[in-house]
Amino acid sequence: MLGALALPVLSATTASAATVPTAATAAPGVSCHNLPPLPYAVHAKAVTIRSKASSKSTALGVLYKSHKFTVSKKSGNWLYITDKTTGVKGWVSGTYVYRDVRMCLD
Repeated sequence: MLGALALPVLSATTASAATVPTAATAAPGVSCHNLPPLPYAVHAKAVTIRSKASSKSTALGVLYKSHKFTVSKKSGNWLYITDKTTGVKGWVSGTYVYRDVRMCLD
């Protein structure tokens, strides 16, 4: 009796496992390690743009999530950005503006 109950369970797991595509069949020959890094993004509602790479320096503006911006250099945990939406240039903290991490499934 116990063997009759176990048999349908085993056949159900093998049937469902056969329908799930693996990473090898989904994208053969493509490795995400070769892809370029993801773009920088604002990971807070707003970030203060500062005149120097210091939290005590003068605030020049605010960088919002919806703004377009470019990063031209880094200094420690600070990024020098140009806010394309407002035209303001300055430093923002790397704590709130950073690249997302790409997840590679091998």
